[in-house]
Amino acid sequence: MPLASFGARLGARLIDLGIVFVLNALVNGWFVWRYVQELSAPLDEFWRRVQTQDRTTDPLPAAGDQAGALIVTILLIATSLWLAYEVPSMAASGQTFGKRLLRVKAVPVEADTPLGFGRALRRWNTLGLPTLLWYCCGLGLLLQLIDALSPLFDHPLRQALHDKRAQTVVVQLPRTPHDRANPPGVSS
Repeated sequence: MPLASFGARLGARLIDLGIVFVLNALVNGWFVWRYVQELSAPLDEFWRRVQTQDRTTDPLPAAGDQAGALIVTILLIATSLWLAYEVPSMAASGQTFGKRLLRVKAVPVEADTPLGFGRALRRWNTLGLPTLLWYCCGLGLLLQLIDALSPLFDHPLRQALHDKRAQTVVVQLPRTPHDRANPPGVSS
């Protein structure tokens, strides 16, 4: 099978991140609202200084006492939701919803077989666990960006760092006769 293009991989990942974002909005919404409340005093004072062109060097008021615990809770929930969304479907079929839509699939380097739970978890860990480090000056986001861009520089298999760790490649699935008979946007 031919390797999936970077564009197809990126598109599938963006679809999946959109789904995980909606799940997070539903599950994490209350915690995010509470976190914003905890930050309201320093944000309000900062905005007041900007509007009045106040050049004082006095420190901004401290965030609320629960801000630290709330950000950790938000990141733990976000990471857990991503894990629960991605790992089981990748273990069973090598595809998430986004990958199915764009007809790409992760397979072991050595054969076209299901990934299994262990390999799917190893694959996700490299990309998903850095989410827990987002609060560290964006370190987690930087690690995820490096991982996401790594297929552009890997030859000949175009493996991301998470693919290398799990010994997987992402392939483009052929169009089925059903796909050719019913192109996207045309109902049968």
